[in-house]
Amino acid sequence: MLIRLAEQAVDGKPLRLKKDWVSLEKISPKLIQAVVAAEDNAFLDHYGFDLEAIKKAQEYNKKHKRKKGGSTISQQTAKNVFLWPRRSWFRKGLEVYFTGLIELFWGKKRIMEVYLNVIEMGNGIYGAEMASYANFKKPAARLTASEAALLAGILPNPRKFSASRPSSYTKRRQQRILLIMNQLEPVSFGK
Repeated sequence: MLIRLAEQAVDGKPLRLKKDWVSLEKISPKLIQAVVAAEDNAFLDHYGFDLEAIKKAQEYNKKHKRKKGGSTISQQTAKNVFLWPRRSWFRKGLEVYFTGLIELFWGKKRIMEVYLNVIEMGNGIYGAEMASYANFKKPAARLTASEAALLAGILPNPRKFSASRPSSYTKRRQQRILLIMNQLEPVSFGK
């Protein structure tokens, strides 16, 4: 968040930082399902790293100019909370370390709560609650499946894509995410 504020200042843009932390219970289960469908289908089954997704990303990257990542929600949370966005092997090494720690000490429910409260979901907009208000004028608890899929659909580049003014690309991603949401078991963290 601080890095984005500094970028805004350097670019001569007005400083914008909107965030509002809410508990996981105040976020629609549909958004939880949507981000798992969009970002990490195996979230509940791995211990921070999806080796199959990493392998697929490596194979894809050998053949394509535009690179694809294999990061899990746990890895993204570790990066967003403790590290910086610029890619480097050093940062990736630290990300592995912090991912292991949060998987060990936080557990899946806490990781999801932190992820949904710190994820960048627009220019200067962080977390599910602010993204929901910015795009749909309502709290994250009241998101529909369609709205949740739109928010999850912008996550590859939330400063480029918009959930309130979705491009054809974002609408296609939304439809793909809705399909996957219906195929996945409902995300549950137990009692």
